[in-house]
Amino acid sequence: MDAAVQEAKLLRQVNALIVAHLRDHNLTQAAAAVAAATMTPLAPPEPDGDDSVPANQLLRLVAKGLAVEREETGRGGGAFDSAAAAAGYGGLLPPLGTNAVDFSTQDVKGSSKSFPKHEARHVSDHKNVVRCAKFSPDGKYFASGSGDTSIKFFEVAKIKQMMLGDSKDGPVRPVIRTFYDHTQPINDLDFHPESPILISAAKDNTIRFFDFSKTVARKAFRVIQDTHNVRSVCFHPCGDYLLAGSTIILSPYGFYL
Repeated sequence: MDAAVQEAKLLRQVNALIVAHLRDHNLTQAAAAVAAATMTPLAPPEPDGDDSVPANQLLRLVAKGLAVEREETGRGGGAFDSAAAAAGYGGLLPPLGTNAVDFSTQDVKGSSKSFPKHEARHVSDHKNVVRCAKFSPDGKYFASGSGDTSIKFFEVAKIKQMMLGDSKDGPVRPVIRTFYDHTQPINDLDFHPESPILISAAKDNTIRFFDFSKTVARKAFRVIQDTHNVRSVCFHPCGDYLLAGSTIILSPYGFYL
């Protein structure tokens, strides 16, 4: 029972130190979150009170603990044994409660999941941030929409050709077209599942349709005017319908060539 009381008292002191450290370093939101989770008073106590925490007390205690640990390690002992003896636990820390954080490490054998390395092979600059990008269903093309109101249209085969370096006709240009028709930043893009149609949604409250089979086309051949900022668009798999999500509503539209 005494050990449990001592542990609870120690945890309250640690929580108070953490909250005081965050509060004194102007990390108010973090201090409030820890105080609420641990039921620790957030407001600083009276300077002369029993619960007052001197400035930078947590940093001083951590520095002392690290120094003791280095000293004990050099003598073959352990810092935790010294800390436990100083706290009156007879050389052994009491068992931590279920709410305590266990920082011990375990030697776990087994294969860890490895992730492949990625390397940038082509960089195409917009004049502003890239806000969206989408591959065509057949994987032959992709498009990127930017805050500069433009849409760049890429051919995947040309990017592969550039990566392999087997071009015989000079430098390869993966960007085969740039569409300029919006007046505000692009929010979203989508490809028609069957036809060579790219649609875009933008902050100018419009959905625009581009026919990328026409090599000279730079403008939309169809425009849907919404009443609010169109944040997202998506074709139905059959291609006859599309959804548009604006600031306040989700709008279904029919689409026919």
